[in-house]
Amino acid sequence: MQRVCFLLKVKEDKLEEYKLRHAEVWPDMLAALSETGWHNYSLFLRDDGLLVGYLETPDFQAALDGMAKKEVNDRWQNEMAPFFETLAGRHADESMVPLEEVFHLD
Repeated sequence: MQRVCFLLKVKEDKLEEYKLRHAEVWPDMLAALSETGWHNYSLFLRDDGLLVGYLETPDFQAALDGMAKKEVNDRWQNEMAPFFETLAGRHADESMVPLEEVFHLD
């Protein structure tokens, strides 16, 4: 299982609404994530907007590619795009660059 951690930046004036949106993720979005190999997926948000994402998956690129084919993902990404800084016209899921894992306690 591949462990993936990534960073994104949520706009500070959108933090509360971002948290509310994730308290009620659409059921079809949750199903799509599970179907495409996103396991143990968590998001952590610092009060300055730093977002840390973590997931486990057999193949991160396959998980991204699988979600890219889902209509619900396109709708979700379009709705969430205004919440993020520095996406340069891309969706958040297209901007997830995995951090290098340097230690893991088994």
